[in-house]
Amino acid sequence: MEFLPDDLQKYVEDHSEPESDLLQQINRETHLHVLKPRMLSGHLQGRVLSMLSHMIRPKNILEIGTYTGYAALCMAEGMQADGRLITIDNNDELALRTKEYFDQSAWADQIDLRVGNALEVIPTLKEKWDLVFIDADKENYANYFDLVINSVNTGGFIIADNVLWSGKVFDKSKNDKDTEAIRAFNQKTHTDRRVQNVLFPIRDGLMILRKL
Repeated sequence: MEFLPDDLQKYVEDHSEPESDLLQQINRETHLHVLKPRMLSGHLQGRVLSMLSHMIRPKNILEIGTYTGYAALCMAEGMQADGRLITIDNNDELALRTKEYFDQSAWADQIDLRVGNALEVIPTLKEKWDLVFIDADKENYANYFDLVINSVNTGGFIIADNVLWSGKVFDKSKNDKDTEAIRAFNQKTHTDRRVQNVLFPIRDGLMILRKL
């Protein structure tokens, strides 16, 4: 997932805004106690999400795939004072831990954690989104895009994580379901005239989509 050499990665992080105490706690405890800690957004990507959120100034944020809440808290940093962030995850075992992190934050009353199947939860939501972050099961990336695109405000953004998929997307020998799904999503959004797109080679790849 990391495409930068370790020494360059350290230099970049050392010259980026530091993590808050709470984000450092989440980072540390996720690596100590939670399966697949590589799923955590981490310092650099988290600061990128925070910066983008500050630039967008979203009122309504949707996150698909919560994990331990790191990315949600980063995006909440740029949210409007009366904003709301809804985050969906199907892992009920992590929900209690994640909710405790949210409750320690400045946005405890503004973050709404929904436990369930995002394909079923999203159609029940009536909000118009300024920012959507997709970081869940890769096979459904295209489905998530289709479910949210009409509810994203003009000028709003969709950000999808892991779109380089550890380099597998450009390795023709890799044809597993997740890799094929990410390739299909990248091509789908690249040719969709409803959005402007740029793929940032940050960590495992961020696809940034702006609704036209």
